[in-house]
Amino acid sequence: MGVERRVEVPGGVTASFEERILRVTGPKGTLERTMRYPQVEMSCDGAEFVVSTASDRRKITAMCGTFAAHARNMFKGVVDGYEYQMKVVYSHFPIQLKMAGTRVEITNFLGEREPRYARIDDGVEVKLGNDEVIITGIDKDAVGSTAARIEAATRVRHRDPRVFQDGIYIVGKA
Repeated sequence: MGVERRVEVPGGVTASFEERILRVTGPKGTLERTMRYPQVEMSCDGAEFVVSTASDRRKITAMCGTFAAHARNMFKGVVDGYEYQMKVVYSHFPIQLKMAGTRVEITNFLGEREPRYARIDDGVEVKLGNDEVIITGIDKDAVGSTAARIEAATRVRHRDPRVFQDGIYIVGKA
């Protein structure tokens, strides 16, 4: 029986699939992703990306949907891009943020003397405001991972989280 997933390439975007690498180029930039899985066949003719399998096994058919979703995310990224909005919340000590090379430095979190750091992935731009952080980029994985790292860097440890709700939290995605 098998499964086949088709993803249409939007206008203004060029896509090619060679040697198990999907390359997508659009107005905002270029993305590459290695895609391989046993018994899963992929092809791209420039107008459509096709993922198919002849197998009926659940894991293999699920990977077809996963690869199709990756392709859709890449197409959306090179056309529109991704943006995460984060909110800086504090009630005890004012959190101070600044860029330190390829990472965000978080100082005075809960009055700690040592700063905390969150690494920023390549191709991701971080804008720091007074009480907000805007993360933008064309790679959904990189933007989401960077936002998750910033959120995890301000995890409250050794205190009651019901009282100390300070941190930097994801409040919106676009």
